[in-house]
Amino acid sequence: MHRQTRKNLLNMATGVAVAAAAVVVFLPAAYAAPGTVTSNVNVRSGPGTNYAVVDVARSGQQVDVQQCQGSWCYISKPGPDGWVSSTYLTAGGRPVNPSNPGLSFGFTVGGPNGPQISIGVGNQPQPQPPRPGPRPPVVQPVDEICFYDRARFRGDSFCMTPGESTRDLRSWTDRISSIDNPGGYEVQVCSEPNYRSCRTYTTSASSLGDFDDYIASIRTR
Repeated sequence: MHRQTRKNLLNMATGVAVAAAAVVVFLPAAYAAPGTVTSNVNVRSGPGTNYAVVDVARSGQQVDVQQCQGSWCYISKPGPDGWVSSTYLTAGGRPVNPSNPGLSFGFTVGGPNGPQISIGVGNQPQPQPPRPGPRPPVVQPVDEICFYDRARFRGDSFCMTPGESTRDLRSWTDRISSIDNPGGYEVQVCSEPNYRSCRTYTTSASSLGDFDDYIASIRTR
């Protein structure tokens, strides 16, 4: 073979090898990291409690974690996608690192609509399946107020922290039948959107009387 031809072929092979190595490092993630919701939690339009609530993720629901920012993670699921606090997620059956939840799911940078880079490609230990055994019950923090669609704190539910509010409950409009408020916070429930025609509770209420299934907006303090 001609010497110059061999040199060109060698350069081409080297270029292909470099390109393949680059794909390993920079290829956008083909799949999101799986996660599990540990308790009913608000899904928000941004990574913080100052963003609007767009949906509620249910306890035990399987979700796809697209990215994490601070202590919040963006999840994809049936219904509206959005951000949830990482304290309400597990990764592979294990608790999420609260100071850097992205490490638990293998993400460091990226967004729900852009490329994502997984750290330590090729040398990260593979997640092990959770050990069999009973799961400990999820204990509701005292600084949460939870709303149930049946009397006596039964049925489907979602929770809010003091200071949160929602002008329009959307899919939860006219569904709330009881309120669990162990911290004794001020909870204003209103029969119309935008906080009109309201009643205030400072304790839990196992039934809501004439406000049963008649709530469209909520404010808490």
